[in-house]
Amino acid sequence: MRRLLILALLLGGMSLILPLGTEGHGARTLLIFGFLILAAYTVGELATGIRLPKIVGYLVAGVLFGPYALGTVTEAGIEQLDMVSQLAIALIAFLAGAELQWAEVRDRGVALLKIMSVELLFAFVAIGTLLYSLHGFIPFLRDADGGTVLAFSLLFASIAIVHSPAVTMALLTETDAKGPVARTTLGVVLLADVAVVLLFSAVLAVARALAPPADAGAAASVGTVVWEITGAILVGALTGVAVAAYLRFVGKELMLLAILVAFFGVGIARIAHVELLLMLLVAGFVTESISERGEELRHAMGRSAAPIFVIFFALSGAKIDLVSMAPLLPLVLPIAIVRAGALWAGTHVGGRWAGAQPQEQRYVWMGLVSQAGVAIGLAAIVGQAYGELGGYLRSLLLGLIAVNETVGPILFRRALDASGELATARPEAAQASERVTA
Repeated sequence: MRRLLILALLLGGMSLILPLGTEGHGARTLLIFGFLILAAYTVGELATGIRLPKIVGYLVAGVLFGPYALGTVTEAGIEQLDMVSQLAIALIAFLAGAELQWAEVRDRGVALLKIMSVELLFAFVAIGTLLYSLHGFIPFLRDADGGTVLAFSLLFASIAIVHSPAVTMALLTETDAKGPVARTTLGVVLLADVAVVLLFSAVLAVARALAPPADAGAAASVGTVVWEITGAILVGALTGVAVAAYLRFVGKELMLLAILVAFFGVGIARIAHVELLLMLLVAGFVTESISERGEELRHAMGRSAAPIFVIFFALSGAKIDLVSMAPLLPLVLPIAIVRAGALWAGTHVGGRWAGAQPQEQRYVWMGLVSQAGVAIGLAAIVGQAYGELGGYLRSLLLGLIAVNETVGPILFRRALDASGELATARPEAAQASERVTA
C-alpha cells in the first residue's frame, strides 16, 4: 500500500508540475528522467511482492507512463533521453563482457560453443520454416514471389534468434544467482550475440541476392554491416587495452572510469560507425582478461548497475505501443511459442553433446528467451534496407521482441529458482563464503 501511495503521489506531482515547465526543455527532461526512474523503481518493488523480477516492473512502468498509455513520458521526452539509454547499454555491455572471463572461455569454451551452435541452428530453422509456411496469412508476404518470401523468412529468423545480454545481466545482478545454469546462460548469450550479428550480415547479403531492395543505393549497407562487426571487435579490443593500462598505471576512481568508458564508448561507436554493444562486450572481455584489477572494476560497475537497469528497461517499456502490437498477436504468439520450443530442444540436444549437467540441459533455455536492444537494432537495419516491406517485417519483429522481453525475465528467474541458484536458495554457508571471497 505504501508503494502504491508513493506511485500515486509521483504521478500527481508530475501532473501538476509538467504544465508549468513547457519553456524549459532541459529542466523538463530532467524532471521526466527523475520521475521515470523513481516510478519504475517503485513498480519494480511492487513486482517483487508477487514474485516477479524487478525488470518486469520496470518494463510495465515504462509502458504505463509512456506515450502510448498515460502519456506522462512523451515521445519527445523519450528522444531526449535516448543518450541516457545509450549510456545504459554501454555500461551493461562492458559489464557483461567483463563477466565472460578468459579462464572460463578456456575451460568451457568448447561446451558453450556446442550448446550455442545447436540452439541457434534449431531456432533459425524452426522460425524460418514457420514464417515461410505461414506467409499466406501474413499481409505483406501474401502476394510476394518465392524469392522474396524466402529472403524475408531468412531475415526474420536471423533476428528472431537473438538473445539479450542486458536482461541476462540484469537478472543475475538482481538475484545474485551463482551456479552452472547462471554461468552457462551468460556464456551462451554473450557468444551468441557475436555469432548472430555475423550470421545476420551473411543472411542480409543472401536476401539482397534473392530479393534486391527497390533502392539500389541501399546495397552499400552490406559492407556497412560487415564493418560494424569487424570494426567493433577491433575498436573494442583497443578500448579494453586502454582501460587495462589505466587500471595498471593509475587505478583510481573506478566508478568514474566506468562512466567515462560508457560515455566515450558511445561517442567512439558513433564516429567509427561500429556496433556499440559488441564493441563494449569485447572491451570488457579484454579488460578482464589482461588486467589484474579487472575484477575490481567489475565490482565497481556492479555497485552502480541497479539504477542503470531501472532507466534502461523503463525506457524500453515506454517504446512499446500496445495498440499497434495487438493486431499482430495472432502471428506473434505462435512464433514466440515455436521459438521457445526450439530453444528448449536445442539446449537439451546441445547440452547432451557438450556433456553439460542435467540442470543445465533442463533450465538454460529459459534464460535464452529474452530479447532487447540488439534485435531492435537489426530490425531497424532491415526496415531501412527494404522500405515499406522492411517496415512491415520490423513491426512483426518488434511485436515478437515485446513478448519475449516481457516473458523472458519471468522464465529465467524461475529457472534460477528451480535450479537452486538464487541467493535466497543457496545455503547460508555458501553465501558467507562467497562474501568473504568477494
